[in-house]
Amino acid sequence: MIASLSSPLPDCLALVTAWLAIGIAGLARPRSVRYAGRTLFVVGALVALALAATAVWSLIGGATQSMVLPIGLPDLPFHLRLDPLSSAFLLLLGAAAAGVSLFSAGYFRDSDGMAPGLLCLQYHVFLASMGLVLLANDAYAYMVGWELMALSSYFLVTTQHRIAEIRAAGFIYLLMAHVGALAILLAFGILQGGSWQFTFDAMRAAHLSPAWAAGAFLLALAGFGAKAGLVPLHVWLPEAHPAAPSPVSALLSGVMLKTAVYGMLRVAFDLLGHPVWWWGLVPLAAGLLTALYGVVFAAVQTDMKRLLAYSSIENVGLLFTGLGLAIVFYGTSMPALAALALLATLYHSLNHAAMKSLLFLGTGSVLHATGQRNLGRLGGLIHRMPWVAGLTLVGTLALAGLPPLNGFVSEWLLLQSFLFADQIPRAFVDLLIPLGAAVVALCAALAGYVMVKFYGVIFLGQPRESSLAHAHDCSLLERVGLGWLAALCLALGLAPAQVVSALTPVTRQLTGSATAQGASWWLLAPVPARAVSYAPLLFLLAGAAVVALTVLLVRLFYHRRVRHARPWDCGFGEVSPRMQDTAEGFGQPIRNIFQSFFAIERELPTPFDAAPRYRIAIHDRIWLGIYQPIAGWVRRLADVVAGLQQGRIAAYLLYSFATLVLLLAVVLAT
Repeated sequence: MIASLSSPLPDCLALVTAWLAIGIAGLARPRSVRYAGRTLFVVGALVALALAATAVWSLIGGATQSMVLPIGLPDLPFHLRLDPLSSAFLLLLGAAAAGVSLFSAGYFRDSDGMAPGLLCLQYHVFLASMGLVLLANDAYAYMVGWELMALSSYFLVTTQHRIAEIRAAGFIYLLMAHVGALAILLAFGILQGGSWQFTFDAMRAAHLSPAWAAGAFLLALAGFGAKAGLVPLHVWLPEAHPAAPSPVSALLSGVMLKTAVYGMLRVAFDLLGHPVWWWGLVPLAAGLLTALYGVVFAAVQTDMKRLLAYSSIENVGLLFTGLGLAIVFYGTSMPALAALALLATLYHSLNHAAMKSLLFLGTGSVLHATGQRNLGRLGGLIHRMPWVAGLTLVGTLALAGLPPLNGFVSEWLLLQSFLFADQIPRAFVDLLIPLGAAVVALCAALAGYVMVKFYGVIFLGQPRESSLAHAHDCSLLERVGLGWLAALCLALGLAPAQVVSALTPVTRQLTGSATAQGASWWLLAPVPARAVSYAPLLFLLAGAAVVALTVLLVRLFYHRRVRHARPWDCGFGEVSPRMQDTAEGFGQPIRNIFQSFFAIERELPTPFDAAPRYRIAIHDRIWLGIYQPIAGWVRRLADVVAGLQQGRIAAYLLYSFATLVLLLAVVLAT
């Protein structure tokens, strides 16, 4: 069925196709930074804004449209569909991509490891492939978009491909992406229910046995969990993010990880129809473990991009926690509470896209201005980079979960969902699940700790290196991109009732319930029965009043009594940057408390060393205990297979003859 021209689906498809056209246009002048970087990326940002506006139009309408494209393989055309769920994630894609593309227009240089035109092609193919994933309505189109997304992002991650560490990080990323894709493909195969129809409509109509349905769900969880960075499938994420250029890291963390959340929502609530309640316990437990694991590792990092990468793992854990809780509620015939947990997941997806994209772009500006990623070599940049410091502060406070910014709203909704878990009509489950609220609260507190470390070490204090005196603020286009994302953080935080109302069609589509709504334009009351509400404007006005009153009192009664003098400083000389708390020192309490999480390698000095040196390296136990042994086995197997390749035609003919004899013996035996 071809959609009518009044439908937003053709507009979304045209805008996704426009991204492809922009990328191809970059090849016309591949070496021109002004053309590919300063012009085409700005056009791509305008396309992203148009996509976000179209998604809002579709989301408010709440309608579902579908169409069939005459492309693909014979008898396998592309089926597309636009419904409230895909509209919500298209809004996320467009809003985040607009800010990242504007920033990229001022960020990329000719010396970034790849020709600007080729970088433009891969960047916009990446955006278009994510759009195709969100619009696909059959397994064929979905997997084409999914694999195109993996390949284009791989080339973006390995932009600086001449560096061996970056090539290794890209290989790990591509390997995990294909492992996840294989699991997703197997899940789609089960969802077909034995038919040859690959469309999602056929999967919705299939009648699976409980065992096969559970198998499809678990395979989908493994596949999408690998893409999202769910523990223990997270190992690619802290390697790929530091390797990629900062705008690419922003898209990977802010947008691409959410396509995995979208995929799980699509499979669990749409294609499978009615999930069984115990299915939700698996993503719920994995999400809580992932959240705690990610935030603990983020607290001990000394590389600012690895810190943000582990913070992304924490937030992915929160997203899967909310998804699992929604499945448990829905499977136990509590659709209103399922809508509340689902709302928290959707809201946090939007919030994390804005917050984490903003922070990754901020680190990109710092990296360009200083050439440093190591927190131990930064400090005091608020004086040299006031625009970056001010706009990054918005994202830092938002990710720390402080009201009235957006990070607080979704975490508050998630905690509200946990408070109702005692009503689940399952013995012991109603007692154990509320304990997850304590883990979420702990993760929120540690996230605030991590953000204090991140911002304080980079921007506050004194410069730790003399070269930081030459640091410069970001360009105009970079400021516009950062400002757009900071404005999104403010808007999502100050207008939660409007956001909840816009997301209501999604909860109605997936759970059949829409009870979680705002009470008025300024007050969010998702659970009227409990009389709980949140008014961000009151928080903002109260905070502004306290600050203004404090400044006024200081100026009137205290300021003139201040006497400036040098501190005694216990007999020491002038305070130097070496006296500041380091990134390692800041993370030491967390390292000591959660020592069992880490594999710690220490190099300790002795009294007899002519040049004493102290060094500490923190490794991931999961990487050392699971993936390194697997890599060793694969390497030994490859060595055995390589021994068969002797380069002699007689040996190869002998192998073929032996294989044919073996097959003939098997046939005769059967």
